[in-house]
Amino acid sequence: MSKYNELWEYVSKSENEKFNLTFDEIEKIAGIPVDHSFLTYKKELLSFGWKVGRISMKEKTIEFIRS
Repeated sequence: MSKYNELWEYVSKSENEKFNLTFDEIEKIAGIPVDHSFLTYKKELLSFGWKVGRISMKEKTIEFIRS
């Protein structure tokens, strides 16, 4: 089980084709802060039918896109 599994479940339930979450929102959903390891774990999202788009360090947001 991935440390971001709760986030992947949340994203997979979205009815949108594309949306953004802030780092703070992700921390509340996943129960852990976004850290550098997110770049490795983001590949897991593909098995849920989604992918990670733009990651903005300035705005502290991550874009999720239905694949």
